[in-house]
Amino acid sequence: MAIIIRGTVPAEEFALSHTLQELPEVEFECERIVQSGERSILPLLWVRSRENDAVEAALEADPTVDAVNCLSLFEAEALYQMQWVDHVRLLLHMITNGEATVLDAHGRDGTWQLRALYPNREYFSQTHEFVAEHGLTFDVESIREMDGDPAGRYGLTDDQYAALVEAAKRGYYDVPRSVTLEELSEELSVSHQALSEQLRRGTGALMEDTLLVGTADDAE
Repeated sequence: MAIIIRGTVPAEEFALSHTLQELPEVEFECERIVQSGERSILPLLWVRSRENDAVEAALEADPTVDAVNCLSLFEAEALYQMQWVDHVRLLLHMITNGEATVLDAHGRDGTWQLRALYPNREYFSQTHEFVAEHGLTFDVESIREMDGDPAGRYGLTDDQYAALVEAAKRGYYDVPRSVTLEELSEELSVSHQALSEQLRRGTGALMEDTLLVGTADDAE
């Protein structure tokens, strides 16, 4: 059974250690991670900061980074392509030996938060053993099994998933709404209070599992 692992890695054992130390308030988010050769990683990385000159200076001085290229520059963020050339042993192992798919990676204030999909627990056990053997750090925060139920893919309970899907289908999230909470609760044969709680908790779980991963509040 496939599983999703969420955990943290100190930057000094991973990548951008100098940059994250110099710019602790700047947020880094990997858009895509591709293996480049046997000992390096080629990521597309969003850097959220208004101080682009400081970011580029820190990246230029960072020994874990090579071939930095700014692809797009906006007012408060920029998209970079670069090569990580040092301290990426854990990530390389996860992608190759562990056959993991790195769903997202967020860096801030000296720490990286990773979320990875493994084919099964045996592959993740290989990563766990690799970490122990090489004196690395990967603090696992959560393990979620993908049991085939759609709800499990998003960290939802069955009731939360059913409520959110039906609410979306019936136009509860339309502007203006096509159905009220009272009407929806009657159709689902649940109380108004129970449905309201399912929608709120379900929405919160979705936000935490997607949009809020690695944000400032999440990292603190």
